[in-house]
Amino acid sequence: MPIISLKNLTHTYSAGTPLSVSAIENINLDIESGELVGIIGHTGSGKSTLVQHLNGLLKPTEGKVFIDGEDIWSNKKKIRSVRFKVGLCFQYPEYQLFEETVYKDISFGPKNMGMSKEEIDLSVRRAADYVGLRHDLLNKSPFDLSGGEKRRAAIAGVMAMNPKILILDEPTAGLDPKGRREILDMIVDYKKKTGSTVLLVSHSMEDVASVATKILVMNKSQVAMYGSVDEVFSRADELEKINLDVPQITRIFLGLRKRGIDVSADVYTVNEGCSRLLSLLNGGEC
Repeated sequence: MPIISLKNLTHTYSAGTPLSVSAIENINLDIESGELVGIIGHTGSGKSTLVQHLNGLLKPTEGKVFIDGEDIWSNKKKIRSVRFKVGLCFQYPEYQLFEETVYKDISFGPKNMGMSKEEIDLSVRRAADYVGLRHDLLNKSPFDLSGGEKRRAAIAGVMAMNPKILILDEPTAGLDPKGRREILDMIVDYKKKTGSTVLLVSHSMEDVASVATKILVMNKSQVAMYGSVDEVFSRADELEKINLDVPQITRIFLGLRKRGIDVSADVYTVNEGCSRLLSLLNGGEC
């Protein structure tokens, strides 16, 4: 049974008025437990609206959302528990830090879940470990942290609730290449350690290609593609028609193939591309 199942999901903003706009239309989608799904698409394609339905922040205009086989809107009184099961971390989450200390900020969710003091402490410290945040920083004001540390602390606040599904909306936005890589490595490590299902919304094909097990492509409020990294990026021509692209390194290998060089085009990261080329030339290592 899929951990996430969407049936004819539609959401229309300002429904019934002259300003009505359908942000997502007739979405049918199943996501299996343990997947790391990269969600890509242009601004306005429906990515953020889609993920906000998964923990009940938005209610469908039509259709249903099933989490672990349960229609999350079958009983409105239970919607709060859904938000603990499905953790959503918005873009630039560091702007949502507000407590006196990092510890209090990370513990906000667990407290609202009704955890005991001991459970809260364990969850806070475990979440700090997931994001690589030193424990000596927990008693500091979040506003004394560096930008990267603030981002980690904010993400840890969602992880501390031990969600079965973690959704991250543009978690690498505004970071330099080193910071982006660290956040992506952290996400992969978290998934491995917890077995959680992770959804990663991103504009970066390279970021998604380097970590995802499945890719969901949104276009004009609908699902354009959903499949493995190979399945989606092998459809480069179709992606180009909706003004998306494969990673640059993949484009290079596609170009090499067109020039008659015997290389595979299923290359999605620079390190992998370097390794393939060195192997082709001299059997070297990258």
